[in-house]
Amino acid sequence: MPASVTACSLLASSSIAAFAPGATFIDCRHTLANDPERTAMRHLLILMSQTPAWIERMMGLRNRVVQLFGLKDLGHLRHIDLARADEDYQAGDRVGIFTLISQSPDEVLVVDRDKHLDVYLSLNRLPLTAEGQRPVVLSTLVHPHNLLGRLYMLPVAPFHRIIAPMTLANINAH
Repeated sequence: MPASVTACSLLASSSIAAFAPGATFIDCRHTLANDPERTAMRHLLILMSQTPAWIERMMGLRNRVVQLFGLKDLGHLRHIDLARADEDYQAGDRVGIFTLISQSPDEVLVVDRDKHLDVYLSLNRLPLTAEGQRPVVLSTLVHPHNLLGRLYMLPVAPFHRIIAPMTLANINAH
């Protein structure tokens, strides 16, 4: 059964909070993970590897269309190596379509930078509940650099608000 996902505020203690000033899009979602030992990086890797096929098809369409505007092809969210150990990821490494900024057992922060905008994504693992579950918060920030970035976000923001909770609801599926 999918986990319940709720909207929440950006965690002030999260590394992503430092990038919040000037962001034009902020989205944060909260859920409970059943595996209390899984690291933040492992949660993110598993969530990305479980991206639904229809979202991957949309990414493919996005990649073809944005190249007409000189933007980069991001590839696919699912291109994740689940066999790679969490601790083997270092700042600057690719994590799916993102670049790793930092990670600890309780937080992973990644970014995708392009000429039209920067997208920051973090996954935070919070202290265990009395029931032994691990609260997890997935946060996204976007900083557009120009008109193209602002226009790009017009159709993307509503899809993100559907995709992020749908993806996070599968946190206990693997």
